[in-house]
Amino acid sequence: MNSSALEENTQEQAFLNISQVDMVFPTPTGGFTALKDVDLQIDKGEFISLIGHSGCGKSTVLNIVAGLYQATKGGILLQNKEVNAPGPERAVVFQNHSLLPWLTSYQNVELAVKQVFNKTMSKGEMKEWIEYNLKLVHMDHAMHKRPDEISGGMKQRVGIARALAMQPEVLLMDEPFGALDALTRAHMQDSLMEIQNELNNTVIMITHDVDEAVLLSDRIVMMTNGPEATIGEILDVKLERPRSRLSLAKDVEYNRLRSEVLTFLYEKQRKVENITSKTTAPQAPKKKIANSK
Repeated sequence: MNSSALEENTQEQAFLNISQVDMVFPTPTGGFTALKDVDLQIDKGEFISLIGHSGCGKSTVLNIVAGLYQATKGGILLQNKEVNAPGPERAVVFQNHSLLPWLTSYQNVELAVKQVFNKTMSKGEMKEWIEYNLKLVHMDHAMHKRPDEISGGMKQRVGIARALAMQPEVLLMDEPFGALDALTRAHMQDSLMEIQNELNNTVIMITHDVDEAVLLSDRIVMMTNGPEATIGEILDVKLERPRSRLSLAKDVEYNRLRSEVLTFLYEKQRKVENITSKTTAPQAPKKKIANSK
């Protein structure tokens, strides 16, 4: 089998195939090419991180896989079926949890479950499934609280539970922990590793955090700067699972991988902003002293 035939066969067998995707957005001055020839094959159960500078098209890739955008050229195949619209087999978790504020945690997850399983689950089965998914993200103790009664990290846990309750084949995460404090973020990362280990979901996550990418991923996909952004490099992360952030802190391979990503971002794809002139503060106006009489 020649190399082109082998590549074609590999793409056909991929669980998720992002095939030679271009994305051009119309503007008043003509087309803006956000993505150019993005090509990536993802196996079932893989954890993929997309990383790159702002404006490199990470969210555009995620939106095309979600079916929210249609690629200008190329396309997406999930288990050899074309993706051209949103569907329950692809669940999205955004940075903003997007919970309905008047509903409890349980009711927010229930909405998603009813949408997907209304015809296949009884009320009792639904209740059990909702509680299972809330327990999975350690939120079963607060299932009857509304979003204004729980913390930011807890809200994001409910958002993840809602996505998981749809039983998606692919979990798409757009900087899900970006708005959280460092300690909460670490707890959420640990929870996500536990969940993926148990459910074997295929995950594509956007992040700006290098340590997060190395800790969680099987592969890190590094995007070049836009316009016409594409995949610059792909880094295999072959650290053993389960992973512990404390033990990895001094791990030679972990630090090598971290260095590779930093080198790509801040040397190979370094963004330089020209500073044309030094900004100086304006002179403070002199105080007027009233004449004394």
